[in-house]
Amino acid sequence: MDYLIRTVRADEWEKARELRLAALQDPVAHLAFLDTYEAAVQRPDSFWRERTEGASEDGPGAMRQFVAEAPDGRWVGTALVLVERAGAELIFGASPEVEQTHVVGVFVREEARGSGVIDALFEAAAEWSWSLADPRIERVRLYVHAENTRAQAVYRRLGYTATGVRVAVPGSEDDVELEYELPRPA
Repeated sequence: MDYLIRTVRADEWEKARELRLAALQDPVAHLAFLDTYEAAVQRPDSFWRERTEGASEDGPGAMRQFVAEAPDGRWVGTALVLVERAGAELIFGASPEVEQTHVVGVFVREEARGSGVIDALFEAAAEWSWSLADPRIERVRLYVHAENTRAQAVYRRLGYTATGVRVAVPGSEDDVELEYELPRPA
């Protein structure tokens, strides 16, 4: 694999925006993201600056965005990891009983799929999660649309297991997300 996996830097907001907009144009974006291209493209530069800064290597520590960078500097994949404290009120899903991280915004450009990028992004996300001392993370979780079987297969291959938790997709009466988890290694 010829890609560098690293955290974003605060000044890379334009690249972060471009990759997010590309993700939202993917054919399965309606299953993978709780956002739309139409909404995202209207957001001001200040939104993208703040979002990238907060997830950067120098950010406050509540989240990290990992990117896969090609030798030519082009970003071909990303995953965002959010810290969720036990008992905290969450935007999506039930309040956690343990300290955990939540992987969101996963995307790999079509030309990099099958190259190991997704594996490396998830490895970086888990390593960062396990490296946290306060809070000490007990599991990494994610949600995946019930119809997104391609992503479910990838997550199972990476060692994540379905917990049986199902959450209604906001704004939909029929769509459901399934929770997957990776427990902290013994």
